[in-house]
Amino acid sequence: MVIREFYLTREDGINLYRIYSDEGFEIQKVGTNEIYGESIDVEDAGFEYIETKTKISKINTEEEPTGGR
Repeated sequence: MVIREFYLTREDGINLYRIYSDEGFEIQKVGTNEIYGESIDVEDAGFEYIETKTKISKINTEEEPTGGR
């Protein structure tokens, strides 16, 4: 199910809401091809989201970073 929960109030007084799937699926903005793991929207954005059938892939943060030494 798609969950919409209060996230925080910005310094300018605008409330932000976090939208995500409680089952770990990607979400799609209705009427678009935009796919997200989660979305942070302003309170009156009016966007609607549906769950896709694709699970959010997990990123392994324990690997050593690559790059110059």
